[in-house]
Amino acid sequence: MAGRDLPWRSTRAPYRIWLSEVMLQQTQVATVIPYYERFLESFPTVCDLAHAPIEAVIDLWAGLGYYSRARNLHRAAIEVFESFGGVFPSELEALMALPGVGRSTAGAIRSIAFDRKGPVLDGNVRRVLVRLVALRGDPRASKAEKLLWQWAEALTPETRPHDYAQAIMDLGATVCTPTRPACERCPWEDDCRARALNIEQSLPEKRPRKKTPEVRQVALVLRCGNRVWLQRRPYEGLLGGLWEFPTRELGEGVGALDSLEQLVRELGFCFPEDEAPRLLGGVRHIYSHFRLDLSLYELCLTQPSFKVAEGGGGQWTDIAELSSTALHGAHKKALPMLDSQG
Repeated sequence: MAGRDLPWRSTRAPYRIWLSEVMLQQTQVATVIPYYERFLESFPTVCDLAHAPIEAVIDLWAGLGYYSRARNLHRAAIEVFESFGGVFPSELEALMALPGVGRSTAGAIRSIAFDRKGPVLDGNVRRVLVRLVALRGDPRASKAEKLLWQWAEALTPETRPHDYAQAIMDLGATVCTPTRPACERCPWEDDCRARALNIEQSLPEKRPRKKTPEVRQVALVLRCGNRVWLQRRPYEGLLGGLWEFPTRELGEGVGALDSLEQLVRELGFCFPEDEAPRLLGGVRHIYSHFRLDLSLYELCLTQPSFKVAEGGGGQWTDIAELSSTALHGAHKKALPMLDSQG
């Protein structure tokens, strides 16, 4: 079986291995590759990343999702620069102490970059091991987690852990796939307990689904000529550091126009007497932990009536530049409404 030809496979540089592993957390390879390449163009070394403004990191990450990873990436780069002189540590404990680096990511960095034993248990490896030992039940339950880490530790060799880590991750990605695993191509076919029991396609068992909450919001497109007003979200918390139109969550029984009026007052001005916000349309967007139902309204302003102060995390942005601005998913999805209303 041949390994995948990936941009980070031709290097042992810890910085590049770390960058790829963080980006690959809960994100598919095809999505990661262009981001990985752009990050290296902008921040060729961990010291470059450590000295970059967080705004630049967030803007470059936009669209990759799970934005806490970008903030942790920046914090970890600063930690490596300040505590280790820009040289990545090789010990598991030191790696795991870096922001955003968990046990599996630390094991991957140690194995791949330093060729020292470091067990890995990412999504692909987890699936391989669950089938190998025919583990039933929730694979994320604490008992299952403990058992899978024991297997990951036992199977990771002391010699050539670099090759083993990449091989078992590739095995899960290309052979022991979520559906229709190609068992006849697997080097562990004769040892696989799930294969012997003919249950490989039903493992891992699906976790019980939790009901996904729904959040209702209104967003206001403040338009002055060919420009619109954007605000940057706080760096801590959901979608931290991304841009958006001024937004307010709708409480139970609260109307959209009432919320918009409150939002406008918070921005420092009143509705023009002769014009109310008009509905552009709605957007539904799914984030990791909730579904968003967003209603988008537009309010056109003349310059004399405008009282929103520059700064404070906001800025006027030309409508033509919105497609390349680091808006979060729901607001990016709303852009065609602006074009059609132009």
